[in-house]
Amino acid sequence: METALDLTGKRIAALIALGLVAGLFSGLFGVGGGLIVVPALGVLLKIDHKLAVGTSLMAIVPACTVGIISYAVTDSVNWTAGLIVAVGAVVGAQVGAKLLGLISRRTAQWVFIGYIVVVVVQLMILVPDRSADLTITWWSALGLIGLGLVAGLAAGLLGIGGGGIVVPVMMIAFGASDLIAKGTSLVMMLPGVLSGLVGNLRGQRVLVKPGLIIGCSAVATGPLGAWIAHILPPRIATWVFAVYLIVICATMVRQALRTSQSGRAIPER
Repeated sequence: METALDLTGKRIAALIALGLVAGLFSGLFGVGGGLIVVPALGVLLKIDHKLAVGTSLMAIVPACTVGIISYAVTDSVNWTAGLIVAVGAVVGAQVGAKLLGLISRRTAQWVFIGYIVVVVVQLMILVPDRSADLTITWWSALGLIGLGLVAGLAAGLLGIGGGGIVVPVMMIAFGASDLIAKGTSLVMMLPGVLSGLVGNLRGQRVLVKPGLIIGCSAVATGPLGAWIAHILPPRIATWVFAVYLIVICATMVRQALRTSQSGRAIPER
C-alpha cells in the first residue's frame, strides 16, 4: 500500500486546519479527534480509508497528550480508572489493527458508520451530572478493563482514540461526571492509540508526515477545547457533539454507498 503523500501547499494548509479543528474537539469532548481526521482524510483529501485510519492514530498521539495535561491541571482526571481502562485498550488496539488488514474498505466504512450511530444514540440519552464521581471496586475494575478492550478495538480498527465510547459509558455505567469522564478517557487513550499505531505502522498503513502535521496543529487548540468544556453546560456540549456526528455519519454513508455501487459494477477479485 502506498504510504507517501505529495504535500503541496494546499494540502499542508488543509492538514493544519484539520489539526486545529481536531484538537479543539479533542479537548472539548475528551476524544482523540479520529472522528474528524478519518472522514476528512478520506472524503476531502481522497486518502484511502485504511491509510486514513493509521494516519489518524499518528495524529491523535500529540493531541491526546496535550488534552491530558489540560484536564489534569483542573483535577479532572481519575488516573486509576484511566490506567485500568488502558490495560484493556492496549490489547484491543492490536486486535483492531489486525482486523483492519483483513477486512475490505467497504466493510471498514460501514463499521465506522455503525460506531457513529451508536455514539449518537448514547449522547442523546445522556443526562450529564458534573457533580458525580467515579468509585473503583473489584467489579468496576473488571468492567473498566472490558470497556478498554472495546475502546482499543475501535482505536485499531477505526482510527479513533475510543473516547466516544469511553466517555458516555463512564457517565452512564460508572457514574462519572462529564469532565472526569473526558479527562480519564484521554489518559486511557494514549497507550491504546500508541498500541494501535504500532500495529498499523507494521502494516504500512500510516502517512507519517501528514499525521504529524495534523497532530502538532491539534496541540495549539486542545487546551482551548478543554477550557470550553469546563464553562459550557454539559447538556449543550453533548447536543453539539451529537449534531456534528450526525453530519459525519451522513457524509460517510454517502461515501460508503458510492463504494458499494462501484463494487457491484466492478466485482472485486
